[in-house]
Amino acid sequence: MKIFKFGGASVKDDIGVRNLALILKDYSEELVVVVSAMGKTTNALEKLAKNYFTGNSKDLLRDFDEIKNFHFNLIESLFYKKSRDINRMLSVEFNLLESHLSNPPSLDYDFEYDQIVSLGEILSTRIISSYLNSVGYSNRWIDIRSVLRTDSTWREGNVDWQLSSSLAKSQFNFQQHTCFLTQGFIGATRTNQTTTLGREGSDYTASILANILDAQSVTIWKDVPGIMNSDPHRFKGSQKLEMLSYREAAEMTYYGAKVIHPKTMKPLVEKDIPLYVRSFIEPQEQGSVICRIDHVMNYVPVFILKENLILITVSATDFSFIAEESISKIYKLFAHYRIKVNLVQQSAMNFSLAIDRPERDFECLIGDLKQNFIVHYNEGLELLTIRYYNEEVIQEMTQGRVVFVAQKTRTTARFLLK
Repeated sequence: MKIFKFGGASVKDDIGVRNLALILKDYSEELVVVVSAMGKTTNALEKLAKNYFTGNSKDLLRDFDEIKNFHFNLIESLFYKKSRDINRMLSVEFNLLESHLSNPPSLDYDFEYDQIVSLGEILSTRIISSYLNSVGYSNRWIDIRSVLRTDSTWREGNVDWQLSSSLAKSQFNFQQHTCFLTQGFIGATRTNQTTTLGREGSDYTASILANILDAQSVTIWKDVPGIMNSDPHRFKGSQKLEMLSYREAAEMTYYGAKVIHPKTMKPLVEKDIPLYVRSFIEPQEQGSVICRIDHVMNYVPVFILKENLILITVSATDFSFIAEESISKIYKLFAHYRIKVNLVQQSAMNFSLAIDRPERDFECLIGDLKQNFIVHYNEGLELLTIRYYNEEVIQEMTQGRVVFVAQKTRTTARFLLK
């Protein structure tokens, strides 16, 4: 049995859905197919959630109608006149969302986010499962929320592995079906409240299911030939990496490479399950593989760029050194606001942290820091990470830029740039 994961770019329109069907028809073995929301639906639902929570009713109605029209127009393109059942299914989902939006929001934005944004995966898999059955590719639709159980850490649910394993093995019964189609990114608490696993979390869903169901492999279908040493949309001369170790892939995702969700590796490593990254544009090509590698690999330089970062520098108000007690207070604040730190630099008097621009609570964080420290920050920065660097590529990539922070280890160089 294999796990296939298709992201939003692969099913952004009717052409993409038809292409997915063509790819699946080349495989006769048992499959679990994990699918993300279509195209930019998650972005649109995030905007909807924000307008709902802030009481922006005018834009809320417009955004709701745009999301609804997109999916019903897609149905017309795929099914023509044979769309009565899928129309009814989607109408039920949109009616549930509309009912939720008609009530005042709770006081917890992250909770509301999960209840609203999770709809994208439900809609996409309803449509794709119905389309596959209509063209003769039999599959069973599974609501992953009945399988993957998490705690109530909204927007980043922690998986209850024991319960999820028991539920998955009963739901994914390959004696009755050879293909199951389900959602990535979402789960549910024991009390059936919807949670999400973190942005771009469909990769993680695929690896969780692979671990629980003892899959032979996981394949992530993307719009690139495989894992590249740099983003081909940003860097010239990008090269495909044919093979990576689990450790190298984990390092790349930690530094911000978007090819795979950061949590994906651990469930695969535990059971030595290989992960393939292949192109849905050229599905006949082999792509790249991440697997156990015990020997030393000679990699070309790998470039990872993150944008829209903020460098926060804190100093003691009494000219004392920044010591462990102060650093502990700082990290507790960042943990409270659930803000992840990308880079840290310490001197005698200063402690600097680079973070992604938070969508909320940044001013509150700065205000809390100022109660105990002198605080300065710079916005609009880029964090460039170069794995397997040499001085020539460092010079090329940083020339003409203002460097706020520079760090080097044996294999990795990092620069915070303007």
